[in-house]
Amino acid sequence: MSPGPALGRAEVLRAAQRFERDHPGFIRRTPLWKLPGSALGADCEEVWLKLEHLQVSGSFKARGMLNRLLANPIPAAGVIVASGGNAGIATAAAARALGVRCEVFVPTVSSAAKQARLRELGAQVVVTGAVYAEALEACLSRQRETGALLTHAYDQGEVVAGAGTIAQEIEEQGGGVPDAVLVSVGGGGLIAGICAWFEDRTRVLALEPELAPTLFRAREAGQSVDVAVGGIAADSLGAKRIGTIAWELTRRWVPEASLLGDEAIREAQRFLWQQFQLAVEPAAALGVAALRAGRPAPARRVCVILCGANLDPATLA
Repeated sequence: MSPGPALGRAEVLRAAQRFERDHPGFIRRTPLWKLPGSALGADCEEVWLKLEHLQVSGSFKARGMLNRLLANPIPAAGVIVASGGNAGIATAAAARALGVRCEVFVPTVSSAAKQARLRELGAQVVVTGAVYAEALEACLSRQRETGALLTHAYDQGEVVAGAGTIAQEIEEQGGGVPDAVLVSVGGGGLIAGICAWFEDRTRVLALEPELAPTLFRAREAGQSVDVAVGGIAADSLGAKRIGTIAWELTRRWVPEASLLGDEAIREAQRFLWQQFQLAVEPAAALGVAALRAGRPAPARRVCVILCGANLDPATLA
């Protein structure tokens, strides 16, 4: 697959077909809840919650990683990935399902819960570097030594197309296209996939933590730039630079990128747990945090993707 704007609906459809043909039953068709906007304190008629945190491996990443593995021959060395946690867990789950080896490089910011889950899935875990970018450098060096198939957390065509199958499901389950879709952004694989499917048929809005503003700063600069990353969502949204594919697709299809503070993100995370018993990680709570802060501009139907649930439940207390 070629990166950039050429990646679109056809590639997403191929990913969905590949799931059904080559490894049926692994990817879950996650529920879409439709709630009145008032139930979430939102200024809209209806909120659609796409419960992608219920996906196998606990996040949307399972779609992209399985698509990457199914679309390529896997060498004897298996697969290798650098990850703050979720992409690694998804790769490890897909590798185990396909019976191949998996090596995962994670930074020290990766939570103990995510590292434990990786080991439970049989992955060889290497903890190195303070942030994702440093773990990625070590991963790339190791990949050159072993020849393992590299899965990138967010910047490969197959990974983006796999994520796009979420948007395909939203349209099918919703009976149409929502007026807006709120998407958490780290490296941008999820929002790129959502753009690839919806294109200009809805408003796709990017949401980032104030302490990890990769897309926001890129838009300010007019080009992809490195940023310092931190805060409560850094283990999921900790890429220091927006991905090449995401940068191209968001420039074309995303009209707005907004920042949210850690306090608002944490409040939304706890709100989802206390009101709906939805246990999601901070990265998945950005859409609800935005709605509760009065963003985006009023719309009739707004979809929020709850993208991951790999968290320590004690943090919800």
